[in-house]
Amino acid sequence: MKQFSFKFICLVLLACITVFSSFGDDITNSYETRILESFNGNGDSPYTWKTEASRFITTMNGITYPLLAYIDAYPTAAFGYNRGTNSPEIRSLGLNGRFDRQGYNWIDLYPVLTDDPEEKPYEIPLPGRIQNFDMWVWGANLKFYIELYVRDYQGVVHCLKLGDISYTGWQNLRVNVPTNIRQSRRILPSYAGLHFVKFRIWTQPVERVDNFYIYFKQFKVLTDVFEAFFDGNDLADPQNVERLWSN
Repeated sequence: MKQFSFKFICLVLLACITVFSSFGDDITNSYETRILESFNGNGDSPYTWKTEASRFITTMNGITYPLLAYIDAYPTAAFGYNRGTNSPEIRSLGLNGRFDRQGYNWIDLYPVLTDDPEEKPYEIPLPGRIQNFDMWVWGANLKFYIELYVRDYQGVVHCLKLGDISYTGWQNLRVNVPTNIRQSRRILPSYAGLHFVKFRIWTQPVERVDNFYIYFKQFKVLTDVFEAFFDGNDLADPQNVERLWSN
């Protein structure tokens, strides 16, 4: 009886080792941090940022808000106080907004390609399988909040709340990508990356909106760039397939 029990336990352990080894291959990760936009405004980005606002945005003296500008300011928590004279210039993207009425007003901040004369909204392809987004945002203790929009491979747009900005000064806002937003397919090619669409800043009815400032710095992602290789891996690459079949 004891011998049978010992053999049974060994078989169970061997099965567990086999299962966990196989599972380990499936969950291999290679995490990297990628900066999508520095908001430095020095020509190092392929994107220009534009805005669109809800109906009660202010027009005053021939100027329609919101206004965008690159400002000589940055979060010292990220870049430090003591910067040498030869250090590269660091700036942030500033937004000056005004609305004529309180309420659930919104401002969209979205990218366009710098070399696009039509300035059409551009959805930024995101590298790997995104785990989270984060960005430095300066707030003036106003009861506003920021949302982030992404599009999945099926064309569905998902809204993620990046965070409230009812605080003073710079803070790093972060949001995880929930598992219900698919970034892979069962069939090949399995990789199905997301696209960043825009930010949306919301005001709340209890808060003043006659004149406010928000600043943005270093929009980045934590992403898993691991891709499993297999025999015939190149035949799952759409660009390579197109090249082969064109010949």
